[in-house]
Amino acid sequence: MANTGNAKNACPTLSHGTAELPTERMILRRYRTEDAEPLYQHMGTDPAMYEYSGWNPYATLEMAQETVQRFIDSYDDEHCYSWVLDVDGELIGTVGAYDYKGDQIEVGLSVLPAWQGQGYATEALRKVLEYLTVNEGIPCVTAWCASDNAGSFKAMEKSGMKLVRTEKDGLTVGDKVYDKLTYEYRMDA
Repeated sequence: MANTGNAKNACPTLSHGTAELPTERMILRRYRTEDAEPLYQHMGTDPAMYEYSGWNPYATLEMAQETVQRFIDSYDDEHCYSWVLDVDGELIGTVGAYDYKGDQIEVGLSVLPAWQGQGYATEALRKVLEYLTVNEGIPCVTAWCASDNAGSFKAMEKSGMKLVRTEKDGLTVGDKVYDKLTYEYRMDA
């Protein structure tokens, strides 16, 4: 079990950017160079990991190494938010917030199939939403998913995000078309 102390329900004032965030069962931590290989092996080679997004920054070991290094290099930016989900030293997923626009940011999350359906996505997302709104002062956090991706929209709903828009046939991935669901989390809601 991750050493979290009493921090599981609190989000103390932290430095800006990607700070380590403990939850009840895991630690959201910064990427490390040694994360590239497991990201490639478990995310880059599994089509289920990018089935609904078409985005695969870990498709080759070299791409995984470059992606991890890019995240590491960006940690000096106070608006960089990129974490690995770590359960007792095992990488089980990733979460990040992107496209910061001053009053809004978009969040994305991936959990390895062996760890899905156990509440880790919801737990990580709740902590990130709290951190981004309370600590970083970003009033609106958005996310989207394909309408067929029940795991994603359930995690967003359970974490407190609200469905604000359904775009009919708004997402094309390869030769598949999905309705695009857009969710929001507002600090004042």
